[in-house]
Amino acid sequence: MDMKTLRALLEAGAVKKILIVANGATIHAEIQTAKFKESVQTSKGSIKTWRTTDSTIKWLRSLGIGRAEVDFSCWQPDQRALKLL
Repeated sequence: MDMKTLRALLEAGAVKKILIVANGATIHAEIQTAKFKESVQTSKGSIKTWRTTDSTIKWLRSLGIGRAEVDFSCWQPDQRALKLL
């Protein structure tokens, strides 16, 4: 889901739940509506990720989102991410 679609869904009140998922060393956000659940994507089409929960929450707050669930069961903060070409 790109930013334009996400903003339209937020304005329409269609977003039911925001889930912050920490997996390995990265964090991403998933948006859930009544019909689908999808990760937030960058303009290039890859999943938008963050390194810290602070930066994730600041980004969500900049969109006007004040409530989210957090799943950090697979989070390993000391794990290093592989840089793929």
